[in-house]
Amino acid sequence: MLARSVKAARLATPLRACYAPANSFSLRRNVTTDAASSHADKDAVPAEDDKKFTVNLSPESFESYKIEGPSTEVEVSKNDLKKMYLDMVTIRRMEMAADKLYKEKKIRGFCHLSTGQEAVAAGMEHALTPEDHVITAYRCHGFALMRGATVKSIIGELLGRREGIAYGKGGSMHMFCKGFYGGNGIVGAQVPVGAGIGFAMKYLNKKNTTFALYGDGASNQGQVFEAYNMAKLWDIPVVFACENNKYGMGTAANRSSALTQYYQRGQYIPGLKVNGMDVLAVKQASAWAREYTTSGNGPLVMEFVTYRYGGHSMSDPGTTYRTREEVQRMRSTQDPIQGLKQKILEWGIVSEEDLKSLDKQAKQLVDKEVKEAEEAPFPENTPKILFEDIYVRGSEPDFMKGRTLEETHYYRE
Repeated sequence: MLARSVKAARLATPLRACYAPANSFSLRRNVTTDAASSHADKDAVPAEDDKKFTVNLSPESFESYKIEGPSTEVEVSKNDLKKMYLDMVTIRRMEMAADKLYKEKKIRGFCHLSTGQEAVAAGMEHALTPEDHVITAYRCHGFALMRGATVKSIIGELLGRREGIAYGKGGSMHMFCKGFYGGNGIVGAQVPVGAGIGFAMKYLNKKNTTFALYGDGASNQGQVFEAYNMAKLWDIPVVFACENNKYGMGTAANRSSALTQYYQRGQYIPGLKVNGMDVLAVKQASAWAREYTTSGNGPLVMEFVTYRYGGHSMSDPGTTYRTREEVQRMRSTQDPIQGLKQKILEWGIVSEEDLKSLDKQAKQLVDKEVKEAEEAPFPENTPKILFEDIYVRGSEPDFMKGRTLEETHYYRE
């Protein structure tokens, strides 16, 4: 009888309450996703385009774990702000072009767009050097562009053209250029590879870091935690950066993750949560993370709180697991491009006409390179093209077997 009473009492108690820490109900300050929350003294903005001035980020731009976070004072110039704006507008126009081409059935297969998340790729690039490294998942087009790819090479790849960044063989999920290691299709698989790239930097005594990015949907993969462990054991200069856009493949973060504070998941690794909708906050946090990891402190876990306007991929309408009102609210109140635009005008950096000129510049560039990509030839339908790029050029074996003896390809011929 006593045993039954104890059992009933246990069943009546919510499971989560049994293990809740004493302070679990204390108020927590949440990192804002306001894209226009920074402030600057308009009178202190210099006339010179290349002269730095101070911007004060919102106190809610960062939240740290087991470490003192970055300063909320950012040094930027007019040129920096104009370039960040142009970069984000170009990424968005490129993604919108990809959206259109997919709907016209010119792009086939998988296609994951980053509309709404432009501040992460743009802000990060403004904090890194060309010798630093970035590796990410399949929502990769913006990062490829920021790392040095062209719109033509990215759209050409999506269209399967010979002039694509991977010669038309990789598609949406596999894009590579100097300092950028993809675009990886297997969920979470890029994280240990990123740790390996970071290890190479340490082994070669190079003062560079690696940003290994993944989404909130990949955060529960075992290989992510294995990479954490190895990176901490060897103090590898790597930033494990989670782009938390609130939803995995049709699933809200809180339905798939027991702990949605992704920056705390390193446990024994310090963490930093960042407003991923404010390009200036991303820049400041990324520069600080680079300095931290290249100074012998080992790895860092970061979380960029961001939002995607579209579905998980082009085949996902993105409205079955969230409301249209939610998406519209984020578009209208927390858009990274509009947020920076508001501040540029408020601080008198340039006029609205100047910003329209930058919009036009981005449109002309994207339209021109998309047209060139569409006109580019497909790869030739020959065995030579088929078997290219399997090995690093010059390291190929004598031959590779095909499906039949007649399809065997000889590299030396």
